[in-house]
Amino acid sequence: CMQMKISIFKTAVFALVFSCSSLLVYAQSAPTRAMPVSSDTISNGLTVGSKTSPSATADDGGGIEDLEEETTGGGLYRSLKTKFIEGNAGFMSLVALALVLGLAFCIERIIYLSLSEINAKRFMADLDEKLNSGDIEGAKEQCRSTRGPVASICYQGLLRIDESIENIERSVVSYGSVQSANLEKGCSWITLFIALSPSLGFLGTVIGMVMAFDQIEQAGDISPTIVAAGMKVALITTIFGIISALILQIFYNYILSKIEHLVAQMEESAITLLDSIMNHKLRA
Repeated sequence: CMQMKISIFKTAVFALVFSCSSLLVYAQSAPTRAMPVSSDTISNGLTVGSKTSPSATADDGGGIEDLEEETTGGGLYRSLKTKFIEGNAGFMSLVALALVLGLAFCIERIIYLSLSEINAKRFMADLDEKLNSGDIEGAKEQCRSTRGPVASICYQGLLRIDESIENIERSVVSYGSVQSANLEKGCSWITLFIALSPSLGFLGTVIGMVMAFDQIEQAGDISPTIVAAGMKVALITTIFGIISALILQIFYNYILSKIEHLVAQMEESAITLLDSIMNHKLRA
């Protein structure tokens, strides 16, 4: 189980780092440079343009419309790429790293919790049927061959089926708390990155303000052009930090809902198991 969790975590981290690094490389690629235009070309173009027919003008209009549609289609991605490049490289990289690592922990938890979920009602119905028929070994084998915390706590209870009901209940409760801790493992790292992302953004804001005041001091004059560079870095880092925290918070709440569902299944299954063992002892 530990090797499976480690492999899942490594796969998630590798996929996220690879996708983020490829995005950063593409984002930092140089923009397409315009071809130099000479004065002769401009004069020739004006001469030819004055003699163009209405049909040619219509064709040019259609080309302009197609160009505008193409530009509008990639406008959101290009604007995000531009804003990312305009932000301070150091702090934007730290915010992106916090987002990638936080998403890696989120994906690992989601995969682990999804694999831990089973049809608890059907599982307990089959287990109760085996206990009613006296097939204790069959019930144990069913628990061993089923994944998830529900089967694990049931197996711990069946191992002590010959003891008193108080000892069985104590064992089930103790092992249930261990399984609950395993479900919540790694969530503290997610909360760390949730708090770290906006903090890095605010740190970039403060440094951007300091840069703006340094530029004002060097220039000896307050003008929008001088202040704009530092203010832009400050605002962009804050925006990306808050967006990263919001994304991680959504995943974190989804993980908590899955953990609560599994804990409720464990408690319900534990009660059903104790009732089944009690009925088995009374019949015996």
